[in-house]
Amino acid sequence: MLRYLPVLVELVLLVYCLVDCIQTRPDEVRGLPRWAWIVLILLFPIVGGIAWLVAGRPRRPAGQVPWPATGTAGYPEHERPSRPLAPDDDPAFLDSLRRADREHEDVLRRWEEDLRRRERAARGEDEEPEAR
Repeated sequence: MLRYLPVLVELVLLVYCLVDCIQTRPDEVRGLPRWAWIVLILLFPIVGGIAWLVAGRPRRPAGQVPWPATGTAGYPEHERPSRPLAPDDDPAFLDSLRRADREHEDVLRRWEEDLRRRERAARGEDEEPEAR
């Protein structure tokens, strides 16, 4: 298992440096043009990857991230898209469930009345028995 570790580290370094180099804007790359860094990383994976990390990658001031880290995803608060409500929080959805329940109860009540009427007709009874 340990004999595969250097190969895995080399592969991870190659993929990370290659993706980082490709995603970096060409005007931010230091030392060589971006295409030259890509060739260097591909031909010499370990040396090229370390060279990219040390000499080619753009410097960013400490604490600066390439995207907003405020949780607003770059939107001002008043322009942020609203999140959809969960079904159990959506009043329209809950109303539609209540409406469907009432409709089903009405259908069931009509079926029961029809069944009672048919049973009475099958027994030959004309009138409903009085409630005790």
